[in-house]
Amino acid sequence: MKDRGRRAEPRGGTPVPSDRSASVDKNEPSRPEYDRAKEIVLRQLTASARSRHELEEKLRAKEIPEETIAEILDKYEGLGLVDDQQFAEMFVRSRAMSRKLAKPALRRELAHKGITGEMAEEALSQRSDDDERSDAADLVRKKLKPSVDLTDRAARDKELRRLASMLARRGYAPGLAFEVVRSELSSVSSAGTDQDGAGDEEFIEAFDELP
Repeated sequence: MKDRGRRAEPRGGTPVPSDRSASVDKNEPSRPEYDRAKEIVLRQLTASARSRHELEEKLRAKEIPEETIAEILDKYEGLGLVDDQQFAEMFVRSRAMSRKLAKPALRRELAHKGITGEMAEEALSQRSDDDERSDAADLVRKKLKPSVDLTDRAARDKELRRLASMLARRGYAPGLAFEVVRSELSSVSSAGTDQDGAGDEEFIEAFDELP
């Protein structure tokens, strides 16, 4: 009886499906640089999902020839082991849940992974305006310092700016950031409800310079 080979045990992250793994080995070329590239790619995919761009960069770092990189990644895309659309959708859900990032920040992170344009926008469409507002409010409640005396206007304004800056760094529009923070501060204290937003424009302009 022929030895069909051992099924690889994943070391963590997303396992490579066994049926697809078997398909990968069938009729593949056998040459040193291709075999080495295959080992690198499968190791990366076993650890966690990766975009094609990330795999390309990893293979280039290992000095795999460009034609071999294109050949193996084209093949793995055909097998469904490399799927940028699926990766982008999963990445958006994961980062929105773990870091509560807004769309602009998620868009930048996707671009860093080589996913832009229509593919990125389709993945980002999973996130609604209500989702972002809810996440922003959750962040403010989590980051609000309980020691701050919100009856003191100066202390309240300082906390308002700090929390709005935190939201802006995570990609939230400055106007929304101030609106959410002001609402959350008012919900924990009746003091300062006469704040009219004076001075907000100055800080919004500053936030527009954030990357």
